[in-house]
This record gives sequence, structure tokens and C-alpha cells, in this order.
Amino acid sequence: MSLMASSEPGPQHTFDSAEMGAIAHLYRGEVYRSTIWRTRLDNTTNWAIVTMGIALSTTFSSPEASPLPLVLVGLLLAVFLGMEARRYRYFNVWRARARWLERNFYAPIFTGETHDDSWKDILARDYTAPRHHISFVRAAGRRLRRNYVWILAIQATAYYGKIAIHPTPAATLTEFIDRAAVGPIPGWVVLIVGFAYNFGWLAFALGTMWLDQHEHGTKGDQVAMG
Repeated sequence: MSLMASSEPGPQHTFDSAEMGAIAHLYRGEVYRSTIWRTRLDNTTNWAIVTMGIALSTTFSSPEASPLPLVLVGLLLAVFLGMEARRYRYFNVWRARARWLERNFYAPIFTGETHDDSWKDILARDYTAPRHHISFVRAAGRRLRRNYVWILAIQATAYYGKIAIHPTPAATLTEFIDRAAVGPIPGWVVLIVGFAYNFGWLAFALGTMWLDQHEHGTKGDQVAMG
């Protein structure tokens, strides 16, 4: 959660039994909502994997099959990544609130340490003026680095394998380039677009990783808060 630094600590507030029960129910609700959105994230990733599997099966089904399905599936992967980034922004809200309660309410109960009461003000502001804690670009970058980079790597490897060795190895570079042709589009154009496509994703992944580190540093537990 992108949380502002607190002001000077004030007097400690002790919760009564009714307030403790309310906070327990609140925490349970936040965990439930984060679990639901976590499931929705997994569903989107599953769609991307299934789509990639269908493209692989179609492309390698026969020696005459075109590598075009592997090219077109890249567009679907981009759509799924966009959907997953949007879902991740919502998931991050519920997850961050639950983590904030764990860190500032439950952990001090176990350790006996006292925290200043500003954490309650921060949480209250998040409830009264709810907002996303992460931008769409950074959310897409996280999902790309954690899941989709592997799917895209399989796509690139499979495409290379199709035009390089299936059904027989390409004897020359010219033959390799000719196999990459899609209808009237020359093979060298398709390959250039393919390189730009893959290096574009790589640049996006590294760029958003820099944004995360700039925002939170290199500690993973800080990034987990938003």
C-alpha cells in the first residue's frame, strides 16, 4: 500500500471488546475479498495458458500448418495481461488492507510492542476515500514479470522451433526467413516485428521493475504492500 509517512505519535488508543470484534470481522472480510480477487487473477492466467496450448497444438499439428496461430496468440496474451493488470489493482487494495492490519494491529498483540495510532488514521482515510494503490502500468509490469514472461518465452521458442526445424531443419538462412512469411508479408518483415514485439515486452518488464524499486526500494516485503 502506498502509504504516507505518519505525523507525530499521539496517545495510544485501547480497543474495547466490541471494537476488537469489529476489527476481527473487518480483517476476515478483507482476507475474503483478497482471496476472491486472487482467484480471478489465476483464472486470467489460466486462460492465457490454455490459449497458448491451443496455438501450439494447431501450429505443430501437421508439417503444412502455418505459424500464424503463434503470432496471433500474442495479441490475446496482451489482452489477457491488460485484464489481469486491472484485476491486480483491485486485489492489491484488499491485500494491502489485510496486510496493514496484520502488521499494525495483530503483530503488536503478539510481540507486545506499541505503535503510534497514525496507522488507524491511514486505514480510515483509505476507507473514506478509497483508491488504487498501484498504477495500471506497474500492475501490468508485475504480472508480466511474475507470470506472462514465461508464457511469452514459450511462444517465442515455439515460433522459432516451427520455422527453424519443423517439419525439417531449415538448410539456409534464406529458407528460414522464407518460412516466416505470412501470406503476402515477407518473412523478414515478420521477423523484425517479432523481435520488436519480444524486446518491447522485455523493455516494459525492466522499466516497470525500475518503477517498483524506485517506489519501494528492493525489499520484497515493501513491494507486497502495493
